[in-house]
Amino acid sequence: MTRTARIERQTGETHIVLELSLDGSGQARVDSGVGFLNHMLELLAKHAAVDLMLQAQGDLQVDQHHTVEDAGICLGKAIAEALGDRAGIRRYGHFLLPMEETLVSAAIDLSGRPHVVFQADFPSPKIGQFDSELVAEFWHAVANNALCNLHVIVHYGRNSHHIAEGIFKAVARALRMAVEPDPRIGGVPSTKGML
Repeated sequence: MTRTARIERQTGETHIVLELSLDGSGQARVDSGVGFLNHMLELLAKHAAVDLMLQAQGDLQVDQHHTVEDAGICLGKAIAEALGDRAGIRRYGHFLLPMEETLVSAAIDLSGRPHVVFQADFPSPKIGQFDSELVAEFWHAVANNALCNLHVIVHYGRNSHHIAEGIFKAVARALRMAVEPDPRIGGVPSTKGML
């Protein structure tokens, strides 16, 4: 089974086309118009071992918020579509990631039910031209549209760039684990028989 998805989202604020292959090799072609988001999505693809293409045009003359949030919405929808009925996956994933002076935990349950716990303090309000608070907005959008539980905890860190990068890498690694095929369970990984 090919676990791929193509999502196109057009609003009065953004136009985004995203293609995702869960069984990729970490290839990324990203042009969001937001340099820092491009960087984060490229490393997400690499560490999640997915192939990701994203082309976005947003109202950057207003700010970056709509582009970043809508990119998260599209990624979440693509994950949900590519997973299908979620049969045969590990379902759970977790990772503890060091990034220089920063330590981040991420845990995912591809449960079909969205919930987010996001505990991260950024020492600076901006990372270059990027608003630090948009990291949380992006991951809330992903989890709500992928229909998953996502818990992110930054245990400590003093550099906002390292904190953001640590979050993206930790979630990517947790996602990689959660979407992996589980050869011991052929059906849906739930006693309810569905997710």
